[in-house]
Amino acid sequence: MKKVLIVYHSQEKGNTRIMAELVASGCREITGIDVVAVNVNERRVDMDTAEAADAYALGSPDYFSYPAGNVKQFVDDILLAAWQERRTTGKPCICFVTHGGGGAALPALEKLVKAAKLDQVLPGLSCRGAPQSEDDVRRCIALGREFARKVAAL
Repeated sequence: MKKVLIVYHSQEKGNTRIMAELVASGCREITGIDVVAVNVNERRVDMDTAEAADAYALGSPDYFSYPAGNVKQFVDDILLAAWQERRTTGKPCICFVTHGGGGAALPALEKLVKAAKLDQVLPGLSCRGAPQSEDDVRRCIALGREFARKVAAL
């Protein structure tokens, strides 16, 4: 069983939580994929969990064209863990962002992913507000499904 760790920042019933849940549902459509989701606004990801994951999906709201600080903290943590010879980098990854009209946090998040030596295997996805339209919901689920297919093939 391959494990996808979805790390995202969202308020209690926020837009990014909805997007993360849709990405997770797409991942779960693929046989042999286990999904663990952590809202880093509620708790920090321990590095045992990060190391056990085969892949990461990172999600954030757009805060003034930058990802949430707690998502950046996760990236910092996996880099520090890798320097301690833990297997936390070099993994397949996708990015997703919710925004109120800008969406510039997506390139910033993708830049963090590259700096963390993660392998972004699909283009990132952004949604204005919560993914509510039929097209947004379909795109979020499809992102998770395609990502899980790639992870399952590892």
